[in-house]
Amino acid sequence: MGYRVMKDIANTFVEKLHECNQHKHRLVVAKKKLEDIIPLDVEKYKSLSDENISFIDQMIFRFSKLQDTMGEKIFPSILLLNGEDVKSKTFIDRLNRLEELGLLQKEEWMQLRKDRNEIAHEYSFNQDEVVDSINMVYELVNKIIVIYDKLYSYSIRKFSLEV
Repeated sequence: MGYRVMKDIANTFVEKLHECNQHKHRLVVAKKKLEDIIPLDVEKYKSLSDENISFIDQMIFRFSKLQDTMGEKIFPSILLLNGEDVKSKTFIDRLNRLEELGLLQKEEWMQLRKDRNEIAHEYSFNQDEVVDSINMVYELVNKIIVIYDKLYSYSIRKFSLEV
């Protein structure tokens, strides 16, 4: 790839890192605001204030957005900036390569994706499921942030980026 193409990839990557930093910040804020009420049970859930529901929504939304941006933008960009062919790699191949680089554990990421898909039931009529999903996301926030921080630190160091 030419210099100009790599520069464009790097600039877009910096924008995506900035976006992820915003998602991370909002996740941390939401988690902090919810620390006094989580873990939830059905009774607590039924009595939540609109403000608490808003922070739960924020937490779930930002978790999902952070995970999407990492998987769709951050992962391939790291590989591209390392000079690797990304287009011919499946998502699993990309995860395998990131694992080889010591940036994540493939199985952990796949489990995070599976858990995240269960969040879709958040507005289920079954309040036990809703409560379980909220508690699960709350616990997963730290995991996704640890993974992101590792990718972020690696990227800043490896590619000499300024975010």
